[in-house]
This record gives sequence, structure tokens and C-alpha cells, in this order.
Amino acid sequence: MTVADLSTQDRYPTRVSSEPALIERQDPTVWPGVDSGPATTDELAAHDAKGFHTVEGLLSPAEVQTYWQELNRLTNDPRVRADERTVVEKQSNEVRSIFEVHRISDLIAELVSDPRVLDRARQILGSDVYVHQSRINYMPGFRGSGFYWHSDFETWHAEDGMPAMRAVSMSIALTDNYPFNGGLMIMPGAHRTFVSCVGETPDDNYKSSLKEQKVGVPGEHEITKLGYEHGIEQFTGPAGSALWFDSNCMHGSGNNITPFPRSNIFVVFNSVENTLVEPFAAESRRPEFVAARDFTPVRR
Repeated sequence: MTVADLSTQDRYPTRVSSEPALIERQDPTVWPGVDSGPATTDELAAHDAKGFHTVEGLLSPAEVQTYWQELNRLTNDPRVRADERTVVEKQSNEVRSIFEVHRISDLIAELVSDPRVLDRARQILGSDVYVHQSRINYMPGFRGSGFYWHSDFETWHAEDGMPAMRAVSMSIALTDNYPFNGGLMIMPGAHRTFVSCVGETPDDNYKSSLKEQKVGVPGEHEITKLGYEHGIEQFTGPAGSALWFDSNCMHGSGNNITPFPRSNIFVVFNSVENTLVEPFAAESRRPEFVAARDFTPVRR
């Protein structure tokens, strides 16, 4: 079977049946092809087994402060707030996310090509990579709303046309992540199971799903099965820590009712050998600021 055949074959059907299904993963988690980089053998082994690994101190305290100031600058810029790439909270109208941020901020564009970041992504995916999606997330104290359990790959496959599970996400904490301020929860090992979801994709689904996802989320039965089988871990740690997680990790976050905000820089790298085709379960493509179709490899 050729690469072209694999790119158009739907090996992970979803939103096509009235019943959910659990499908065994058919792709590696750590791909061969790049033998050197900042990730250690133990980190790559953990990533393969659990679907994720953490890197403490990826950014220095001084760098964290610099990026925190950049986040404040962007969220307070009226032009950025008015941009369609900015998503605000449903209830409070506060900025929740700013997408395609590596094209808005030169500072974050430099971070994307930083060897500490780029070379680790290449190690995991075994090839050159491009940015499928980037954003900064801001979860304010008291009013920050979480995200229900989901696999990013389900959406990227169904609505963006991503053929294979050959993408990896990096979340760098710009604030301390505690167990109580809406930190990311993740099921170790659940990345080996794809949850085929029910329901058809509405037109322009991204406009509501970026605030609250209702289509493409697993049912309580599937979440319960995976939860009891794999357990749940939570990403906690000081600002500057990074979480690297596979595209098919089952994850979610609770609301933040504490006084402590939680913010992060979020970048999704996709392999240049896994470029997008037409959506597998949607009538039209999502906008490029959510799912890039510029497949130019990131260079230092």
C-alpha cells in the first residue's frame, strides 16, 4: 500500500455510526527516523508507553516572565481581541485562547523553532514537522472553564483530514500548575485506543467547539472503561514545565474556581509525511488558523 493510499484510507472511522466503538491504534507513538535530539531514551520510552512525558524547566524563570508578559500584551491588545483567531469564554467574555499565535507573535515563532522544542518534536514523530495548530490558553481564576474528556486526533481526523496519529502536542506552563486550578488530566496508555464517536458534524462546528465541545466527545461508558483500565494522571508542576502528549491521548480539564490563573503555550506539530487531506467526517474544512494547510517544515 502506498503513502497516498494510507493518506486517504479511513482507518479510524468516527461520527458515522449511531453506536460508539473502541478501535485499536494502528500507528506507532514514537516513530523511527530521527535518532538524535534532546529527548532521552527514558523519556521516549515513557512517551511510547503512556502517550506523554513531561520536561521540567524547559523554560527558565526569566523566559517564563518574558512569555507571560507577551501573553498579557496579546490578551490586552484590542486588535487581537477583535481578531477571529481569538476565542472568549462563553460566560465571562474573557479571552480563552488565541489561535495561530506563532504567526501573531514573533516571540512565540522563535520558540517554535527553538532546538529544545523543534528537535524533540522531530524525535517523537521521526521526520521533519510543521505546525498544525498553535495557541495560547488563558484560564483565569474563579471563572476559567474546563474541557470535557476528548481525543484531539478524533477532531483532527474527522474535521481536518489528518490521516494518521503522527502528531504531538506541547503544552508549556506559564503559571504554576496545581492539582486544584484546572490542570490537565490524562489517561496513561489510553492513546492506544481510538474512541469512535457518534453524531454528525454540524456546519461551522469549530465556532462553538472551541468554546465547548459537544460533538466528537466520547460517551460516559467509554470514558468509564478507559478510566478504570488506565487510571488518570494530572499535569502539575512549576511554570516553565512542558507536557508533550500524543494526538490520541484521552484528556480533559476541570473548571478553575481558585484565585490562581492557569496559562500555557500550546503547539501541535504534525509530520510532513502526515499532511491533511479532505475531512473524513465533515462537509468542509475548518479555517487554516485552526488547522494549517501550509505544510512547510519548521526550520531553526
